[in-house]
Amino acid sequence: MGKHLVGNHIRKLRFNHDEMTQQQLADKVGVTRQTIVSLEKGNYSPSLELAFRIAHAFNLPLEEVFFYEGNTKQ
Repeated sequence: MGKHLVGNHIRKLRFNHDEMTQQQLADKVGVTRQTIVSLEKGNYSPSLELAFRIAHAFNLPLEEVFFYEGNTKQ
């Protein structure tokens, strides 16, 4: 299985939002803590809907939370 090319800044954003826990973010967006752990480790790429819910939880546009790593490997 290949590496997912969608990166994110979730861990940094959680820290900058009063050290929000993975469980608190999971509760806000309606997933399990394990899903947040997998996202942060880059083991899982979110659905578009989940990506928007996470961006909304941080009150940021999608592109400030997620990025496409394929853009930097040319």
